[in-house]
Amino acid sequence: MPRFAANLSMMFNEVPFLDRFDAAAKAGFTAVEFLFPYDHPAEAVGERLRKNDLTQALFNLPPGNWEAGEKGFAALPARFDDLKRSLDTALPYAKATGVKRVHLMAGIANRSEPKAVEAFYKSVAVAAEFFAPHGLDVVIEPINPRNVPGYFLNDFLFARDLIVELKIPNLKLQFDIYHCQIIHGDVTMRLREMMPVIGHIQIASIPSRNEPDGEELNYPFLFAELDRLGYSGFVGCEYNPRGKTTDGLGWFKPYAGVKP
Repeated sequence: MPRFAANLSMMFNEVPFLDRFDAAAKAGFTAVEFLFPYDHPAEAVGERLRKNDLTQALFNLPPGNWEAGEKGFAALPARFDDLKRSLDTALPYAKATGVKRVHLMAGIANRSEPKAVEAFYKSVAVAAEFFAPHGLDVVIEPINPRNVPGYFLNDFLFARDLIVELKIPNLKLQFDIYHCQIIHGDVTMRLREMMPVIGHIQIASIPSRNEPDGEELNYPFLFAELDRLGYSGFVGCEYNPRGKTTDGLGWFKPYAGVKP
């Protein structure tokens, strides 16, 4: 049975960020993820996890100036120093939360530019090497161009091939089913093909990015498929609730309380 992690950047927005841990636990989640914790002290985040007996499934490395449209800088040759500083910034949060995987964002760059590709390969390798002694995986996630125009990593095949080529043990694929359906379609076959390199999965309805309870994909089938494929990682609920978060959790009731 899949182990679901509530995405606290998108869910439970009815309450302040630190109170969302309590809300997620009360709703039956045993794990959480979020985009960025850096507006709050690392120990405050860790304390909320411990208080609610929650597992931290994932968070992103610092992306740069998010409000100004930056989406990471791993593929930006001129921002390599920023990339290295971001690793140092994230490490205390990894230690405080006990997270086992962090997401390295590629940034807005043209994948047809050799220097951008070279920078991304370099950044991925450096980040994975940095976190390996701490027992952390680094995951990379293709993001569809409709949501983030110009994002460097917008192809699951490119991401899979990079991971296979580099052969870095703690480098994995973040497989967001929502993004995959928009970019490629044929989600089930791509899950089967790419499962050996997948380190984290995320879900949302397509095309609205709401609760995974309808629209294009049959999520109960996909959840069963993850069991058939032997996937033992987390499934992050990275969706925008249609209304109050708890009102849209009917899909989640059969899975509530499943322990990591």
